[in-house]
Amino acid sequence: MNNSNGQSTLQLLGPLLIILILIFGLAFFMPRISTGKTIAVAAGIVLFMVSFASSQIALYILIFSMLLGPEIIVGATVGGSAGRGVTLRLDDFILVIIGFSWLARMAIYKELGFFLRTPLNRPIAFYILACLVSTLMGALIGRVNLKTGFFFVLKYFEYMVVYFMVVNHLHDKKQIRYFLWALLFTCVAVSFFGIAQIPGEGRVSAPFEGGVGEPNTFGGYLIFMMAITIGLLLTTNSFRAQLIYGVISLIAFIPFLFTQSRGSYLAFFPMLFAFVWLSEKRKLLIVFLLFLGILLPLTAPQKVRDRIAYTVTQKPRSDQVQIGDIRLDTSTSARLISWKAVLQDFVKHPLLGFGITGYSFVDAQFPRVLVEVGIIGMISFVVLIWSVYKQGNMVFRQARDTLHRGLSMGFLAGFIGLLVHAIGANTFIIVRIMEPFWFVLGMVAMIPELEAEPAVEGYSS
Repeated sequence: MNNSNGQSTLQLLGPLLIILILIFGLAFFMPRISTGKTIAVAAGIVLFMVSFASSQIALYILIFSMLLGPEIIVGATVGGSAGRGVTLRLDDFILVIIGFSWLARMAIYKELGFFLRTPLNRPIAFYILACLVSTLMGALIGRVNLKTGFFFVLKYFEYMVVYFMVVNHLHDKKQIRYFLWALLFTCVAVSFFGIAQIPGEGRVSAPFEGGVGEPNTFGGYLIFMMAITIGLLLTTNSFRAQLIYGVISLIAFIPFLFTQSRGSYLAFFPMLFAFVWLSEKRKLLIVFLLFLGILLPLTAPQKVRDRIAYTVTQKPRSDQVQIGDIRLDTSTSARLISWKAVLQDFVKHPLLGFGITGYSFVDAQFPRVLVEVGIIGMISFVVLIWSVYKQGNMVFRQARDTLHRGLSMGFLAGFIGLLVHAIGANTFIIVRIMEPFWFVLGMVAMIPELEAEPAVEGYSS
């Protein structure tokens, strides 16, 4: 009884102590910082308190900030990032604040536990460890600036915090439905933002991308979200739901075309073919794909056709790669040249690589992993990727609820699309792609446990 009272007192005093520390901290810094920074700090404290009080509200805030948060370039990196700044967005700060509030909540309410045990915990831990050790070794030898490497490693893994937050918080089937609709609402919102850019001359990108947009990032995000909606479309038995998912897919497809991202175009058809393999409606899908394959070349906007043709029609330049009689454009050539350089330089530090930011910028996921964290890091990365696929496939094969089947099937197809997208982009370290990816993966990972519980009255798919 005394232990129970002591625990209750601790749980009451803990939040009060945190609030007092935050208030005194704000009072201390207010006279020393500008009004704008004071407002930002105060907003952060409010967000911390809200997140501490309700993890569910925190997760909704995170969902809406994933693609709707502005970016800020902070400083200039030193070393291997080609002089690029450390890109920080609103959702980076939100995720850090929410993450700390979640950890504080777990520490005080110990019965909640810290990290729920899932099949992905060990692969995630091994990959994080490989990156940390590689970067620390690079810093000791002088290849990596420690501060720059630390911030990049932190950004690499901040989205994995999302995964652990989701798996620790999900305890009801309805939560999956509500979180899913929040994700789809965000997708529709940014898709309309992209559609509004089409009349302009430039390429379409997500909102709040700073002075220079990132169409390839937006294309990867839309690939993943279209896969989710198509998976739901193929499994639902409700005509109304089919209509809604179909409209969302079409809305997302329009700005996707105008991203003019050839890496995203390359990923689009493998994503669709994955549904032929996974879905029971494969005959219908084959007919649809044949129809789409015939129709798109004839009806695609001229911008899209010009962008694809540009790969082999750019005017001859000295920095182009030539394969036979075909000259590749400078962008594609630069990637191929960087891959060749990676294979030549990788042997200098084969086991642990150059460290995160210890090598010049490489705009392709797999060569970058190899040169930055070496064979050990590459093996741990491949094990993580395989574990993600294995978990998603297991859930899809065993799920009974149609919503869960659609979500897990869409996740698998989107995952396959992102693997192809990663050939020409650092897909698995881009926060705006990885935050929704790991959020959905967290939901998928929890489906077996949720389906093992008694059905919630009134819940239907």
